[in-house]
Amino acid sequence: MTVTPYCNNLFQSRRDLHQFLSACQQDSSEKNHPQIISISLEIEPVDPLVIFDHIAEPDEFNFYIERRELNKKIDPEVDKNSLSKSISGIAAIGSAIHLQIGGSSRFEAAKKFIQTVLSDTIVAGDLRLPLSGPHFFCGFTFFDSSYDSHFLFPAATIFLPKWQISYQENRCTVVANLAIHAETPLESTIDDLWQTLQIIRSTNYELISPHLNHRELLKKRDVADTQHFKQAVLSALRSIETNVLNKVVLAHAVDIISPLPFHAVHSLHNLRKLHPDCYIFAISNGKGQHFIGASPERLISLRNRQLVADALAGSAPRGKTTCEDAHLANGLLNSTKEMHEHQVVLEFITRQLCQLGLTPQPSPLRLLQLSNIQHLQTPIQARVPAGIHLLDAVAELHPTPAVAGVPRKVACEHICRYETFERSLYAAPIGWVDHQGNGEFAVGIRSALIDGCHARLYAGAGIVAGSDPERELAEVQLKLQALLAALV
Repeated sequence: MTVTPYCNNLFQSRRDLHQFLSACQQDSSEKNHPQIISISLEIEPVDPLVIFDHIAEPDEFNFYIERRELNKKIDPEVDKNSLSKSISGIAAIGSAIHLQIGGSSRFEAAKKFIQTVLSDTIVAGDLRLPLSGPHFFCGFTFFDSSYDSHFLFPAATIFLPKWQISYQENRCTVVANLAIHAETPLESTIDDLWQTLQIIRSTNYELISPHLNHRELLKKRDVADTQHFKQAVLSALRSIETNVLNKVVLAHAVDIISPLPFHAVHSLHNLRKLHPDCYIFAISNGKGQHFIGASPERLISLRNRQLVADALAGSAPRGKTTCEDAHLANGLLNSTKEMHEHQVVLEFITRQLCQLGLTPQPSPLRLLQLSNIQHLQTPIQARVPAGIHLLDAVAELHPTPAVAGVPRKVACEHICRYETFERSLYAAPIGWVDHQGNGEFAVGIRSALIDGCHARLYAGAGIVAGSDPERELAEVQLKLQALLAALV
């Protein structure tokens, strides 16, 4: 990767931009090799989801993710529609270059793709800005199936967007990425860049959810009936009793049919209001389908070589009163079954990070209290040497016992046997990696696949010794109901 000390704001004038891109094209021509140009600049603060709504096209690769600072207390009555300084959000629109692959080596292939692209990338603009420079956005399915064109999402999708708009620390950064080669028509390329930037700069409206409420017109159908789910839980418990398994996570899915097409951005806007403490995410496949969700679970983040992973397992509902809420929280903290489930996840993550040569340091156990559910959470930190890539850690951790089970291979075999639907991106790593190796991945739970007037909603429950089929079904239905409430 080449970092050029060229003018920090190449969009100051068309002449500066033309001069810079012309020099890049000449360099590409001399090397007889295409190059990626990445330019970062600051604009007035704007909601990235608004830009996503305004310029993202359904037949392109697109990505959106936001989160609030974990455990940050935010007054919900203060300017509900505005961005808080605690929010970090990124919209990635279109693709300058991408890779779609399958197979067991997908994480390694994704890492090599990112490294190869960066080796042919010229980075310009102000790299002191938050979330500046090229970022690669990734969606991995739960299973590493070989790539097949009939899958809505292949086992791995990695792309460098044409446009990236991010908001962090009350500042907004735009990154424009483009591939350039000897035959690139400079004039039309500059016209497109200039016009799109003007659209981005002039977009400042707020997202407003439509007043039309057609929730009562939705048709709901279980992909497999609830009796099948309960029977699957009983079968899993028999395997646990005979020591074939320690834990397995079984998912349930429902199909929702709407008389009107689902609107991904409106659903995301609803999710961010209903679940402000979760990762709000969306990834599209370039064919019109979106995978969206509100996940409480961070798989892993890496910043300045400091890694943080979350052990998140063990759940209870929230109470309707302060007293009931405290009672449920206390019950969760003192539940042998829930604490065991959490400990299994904690030990797995710690062991896998040790296998990478890291020294994980768990923080004290805490409660992660969301709007409708609360979880046991243990953050785990580790210092990462330069030779280990973020995707190496993702490959080591996915899938964790929080979404698969223990032993992992046996649990995945049980999932394939009992679940009657394709998990796709459900419970899988969704996130980004930047040019410095920093990045963040959420686990794609509490999620839905949107395709026109059809949506498939996913949720799961961890089955361990002591699990009760009725209670596990109730937990799954609670999660699904919260997700359904955000779709329309």
